[in-house]
Amino acid sequence: MLSKRIIACLDVRNGQVVKGVNFEGLRSAGDPAELARRYNAEGIDELVILDITATIEARRALAATVRAVARELFIPLAVGGGIRTEADAAAAVEAGADKVSLNTAALSDPALITTLAERYGSQAVIVAIDAKHDGDRLAVFARSGQSASGRDAVEWAREAESRGAGEILLTSIDRDGTKAGFDCAMTAAVSSAVSIPVIASGGAGNLDHFVDVFTAGRADAALAASIFHYAETSVRVLKMHLRGRGVPVRL
Repeated sequence: MLSKRIIACLDVRNGQVVKGVNFEGLRSAGDPAELARRYNAEGIDELVILDITATIEARRALAATVRAVARELFIPLAVGGGIRTEADAAAAVEAGADKVSLNTAALSDPALITTLAERYGSQAVIVAIDAKHDGDRLAVFARSGQSASGRDAVEWAREAESRGAGEILLTSIDRDGTKAGFDCAMTAAVSSAVSIPVIASGGAGNLDHFVDVFTAGRADAALAASIFHYAETSVRVLKMHLRGRGVPVRL
């Protein structure tokens, strides 16, 4: 069985890491480069930078922040937020990103997924899906959770894969920042529908939540922010806990 990945997420606004609940009520969580240095030393598998206001403010993810973080890392770095064109993606890669994450732009122009996959390889293209339960559907939202897209998460994940996406970053808006646990039902539904890796995001509050999302949720990777930013646990403690529960991880 392939090792499961633990990913730390840096939600960045105006050059600072922030965190909120259900995509709202943001508060400062520190300097991106300092947090990246800490996570790299602790053994995080990958890091994601999301410039959470870039799409709303119609600008690119901050290249200076990406460069500062990339200098601290010897692990894969993904960058998202405001990547609307091939030129935006190229700027992120030139600043040090190994992968780019598309959300609103992919919904608006699905062909962009294919364009970037052909240029950089599918392994470098993540499609981020922000979703919440709407009856029997998993409704997809754009623009940092502000606009309903009219799409279903399972159907959109399948299309993203068919267009060349190498991974799906699935965030439960309902669970974001709540520490109530990952949405394992949502994660399992999307994981079962595609053959590419699915990264679960939203709701991590304790060590067993990660066990749950890797087993019941069938996730390939789990992303978290608050639990790491505020030193509620360390990456090594989490990985040892997962090992003890039979979940394969890299130490």
